[in-house]
Amino acid sequence: MNVLSCSINTFYAISGVEVGQHLYWQIGGFQVHAQVLITSWIVIVILLGSTAIAIRNPQTIPNSSQNFFEYILEFIRDVSKTQIGEEYGPWVPFIGTLFLFIFVSNWSGALLPWKLIQLPEGELAAPTNDINTTVALALLTSLAYFYAGLSKKGLGYFGKYIQPTPILLPINILEDFTKPLSLSFRLFGNILADELVVVVLVSLVPSVVPIPVMFLGLFTSGIQALIFATLAAAYIGESMEGHH
Repeated sequence: MNVLSCSINTFYAISGVEVGQHLYWQIGGFQVHAQVLITSWIVIVILLGSTAIAIRNPQTIPNSSQNFFEYILEFIRDVSKTQIGEEYGPWVPFIGTLFLFIFVSNWSGALLPWKLIQLPEGELAAPTNDINTTVALALLTSLAYFYAGLSKKGLGYFGKYIQPTPILLPINILEDFTKPLSLSFRLFGNILADELVVVVLVSLVPSVVPIPVMFLGLFTSGIQALIFATLAAAYIGESMEGHH
């Protein structure tokens, strides 16, 4: 638990990193990052709306939209089962939520005209374009795999830190710290870089060149969502099975 506490404190400090100007709301005693809150809720509404449409009138013989959503569910189940193993069932909702939220967030940065919405300060962008969002997702993943290990093995879970030899204790502890660190910065860095490249190319060559780059951004955005969800499932599976 000391490792988890240290990770949370470190990531809280990292979340203070800012790129450009931002709009903040003061709600009670808390300063809320308004840009991330607005775009995150738009993504959530898109996901909830799509889900409501998908389950509104399920058919025995599915139509095209139902087939699409069933394919997504099957894909998420396959990823979860491959990485976690036979006990993957309870974790499908968590892995699926991570994947879908990151996927839609990433694509929203390329498809939605955020810049047309004027703000007093800063500008809207994909939720995953902000370090606060990626750090929060990484911390949720950390909590998930600690919970998975503790719920299955109890305090015996911490025995993994001295396997295969107690000499590796510092390295094993450091591994639990670097997992969420790499998850958050990989996602944040890739999405930020994609959006910056598009902005620069649009300002230099506004007609033709940005289009293929935007399509490439859509592809890499989907890959980043898959990587994050796959690694999250792999970490959960590893914590349940033991040290690999």
